[in-house]
Amino acid sequence: MSHTPRRSPSRVPSRSSTPVPGRSPARLAPPLIRPAPSVSSLRVYSHGSSVHSPVSTSPPDTAIPSREGDAESSASSVVEGILIQEPDADVDTIDGEQGNATGLVDSNANDEDSKKTLRDQLRRTLSKKESNVDISKFRQRHREKAPATITIIVQSNTTYHNSADKYPPRQYFVLTDAGKPVFISDHDTNSDGATSMIGVIQALVSIFLDDGDKLRCINAGSTRIVFLLRPPLYYVCVSAWGEPESVTRYHLEYLHLQILSVVSAEQLRRMFEQRRNFDLRRLLGGAEPFLYSLLARLEWDLAMSTSSLHCLKLDPILRKSVADILVPTSKIKDMLYVILVAQGRIITLVRPRKHSIHPSDLHILVNTIHSPSILNSSASASWLPVCLPKFNSSAFVNAYVMFLPRTDGRDTPQTPATPAESADAPTLDESVSERDATSPKDDASKVGLVAVSANPDLEAVRGWCETVSQRLAADGLLRSISQAIRHGDTEYTVASLGVPGLRHFVYKSRSQVQITMPVFEEPYDSPNEKRRLITLYQTVFDAIHAKSGQERTLKLQYIRTSQESVMGWITHPFEIYLALSPHLPKSAAIGAANAISRWVQREERRLFLKDAPVF
Repeated sequence: MSHTPRRSPSRVPSRSSTPVPGRSPARLAPPLIRPAPSVSSLRVYSHGSSVHSPVSTSPPDTAIPSREGDAESSASSVVEGILIQEPDADVDTIDGEQGNATGLVDSNANDEDSKKTLRDQLRRTLSKKESNVDISKFRQRHREKAPATITIIVQSNTTYHNSADKYPPRQYFVLTDAGKPVFISDHDTNSDGATSMIGVIQALVSIFLDDGDKLRCINAGSTRIVFLLRPPLYYVCVSAWGEPESVTRYHLEYLHLQILSVVSAEQLRRMFEQRRNFDLRRLLGGAEPFLYSLLARLEWDLAMSTSSLHCLKLDPILRKSVADILVPTSKIKDMLYVILVAQGRIITLVRPRKHSIHPSDLHILVNTIHSPSILNSSASASWLPVCLPKFNSSAFVNAYVMFLPRTDGRDTPQTPATPAESADAPTLDESVSERDATSPKDDASKVGLVAVSANPDLEAVRGWCETVSQRLAADGLLRSISQAIRHGDTEYTVASLGVPGLRHFVYKSRSQVQITMPVFEEPYDSPNEKRRLITLYQTVFDAIHAKSGQERTLKLQYIRTSQESVMGWITHPFEIYLALSPHLPKSAAIGAANAISRWVQREERRLFLKDAPVF
């Protein structure tokens, strides 16, 4: 028996005023990459010679990116693919936002003296630091010595990153430009401590804004504090993992996108124009599980940090048969995307002709449907009003999420949960014990169907999704997918390639905007060792793409530690990041990269989503 979906007034706007999404986002052409040079031209530099300033800021005359219309006109000749290429640019700007902010402090008059004292002390500290470190001379020496395309870093006896037992949890803070707390990732932070930290953060940001500058990060020993300003919200991450600045900046960017998926950019603008001291926590109270789930995914998901998609490895004939069933009929109007998901990865995606989807929107959507409040809901289907920020940050669409019944009959379809019922589902901490009581294979074999539509006729979409579910079960396709997951056919190991000394790799197809990688095995089967390898990958990726303010991009980056050798190599068709035994020579890394490329080309129809149907 179906019920009329109800709304949660604390989280979402009235659907009756939901605007229809506008035009599709602009396509951006990928940069041209010259062929990588030979190994004989590599030059070796010792790690640790760089000098870091304790505080780095962006100059006040930072260039403003072009608007959507300009990007669209410059990329009009690009053929529409499934996914949109992420431009190789600093992530400090998004969707044409200039990032301009004003420092607003909601404080009493007696707090002004303490705030002025803090500003003066910080300015004196920065002036002293700048007088002791002549960064311009160092940059001049770096320009004279640094190779144009290749860098090799050899680390001797000391560990390149933090030791495997030192990865304290990152801390994330979200606050308004008036100093109101919105989200704090640390559950153990008491209210007084949180208020003090938020006040310090707001004061630090306002100091630079008052001087016409923008604070990007603070380096304090092994700890880095990264700031991202998206007025009217400020985002801060505190991390001691040793990752590049761009990594935590991406995390903050995804936090911003996840919040926009619940409260659109247009809503934020209107609310804070009317009331600068608006308490946003009232609207995000039911969305905190989404944020915690996102932070957990960001720690391990390399597809998110590389702005790409990680698809489920599957037989191409099975994938195509499933996709053909997902094509909506002409009776279903205003359908945007139909997605089939399993194990947190995309099986297939059906989209309108000449229309692509941004990987960030897909990650936000997949995270939302796999958050504990949805995944552990008593209902097998849910209605979610969601904003896809990269598609249209000012409008909401309707997402029908349905976890398909198991082929063994243990799951029975139930009535879709309304947004209000979904918000009452177990929180992140409560759901951990529930998942522990369930078999990992049972969780992994869940297949989710997501229909994203601007169609206000919710019953028509729900009926069509139920028909699709019945066809998938009747044709045996759902059973085949479940069996492939249970038998481990959707994963592969590095031993499948037969490359001596190869321990792990990440391969990114630049044309498909998708990655593939084997499962993490020994010596990276423990959480901390896996974190260490991922941090090394992120360091190499950051250096190649110059994501943290480097003066030039690289074509190849090679790091050797006492535990492994890690190499990143970018060409026009692909990027490869791999880990090898530290005892192998540099030439073995190039040979392993070529072997990986040949193997992926043979298996690409299983590894990547290439020819999804359109309508």
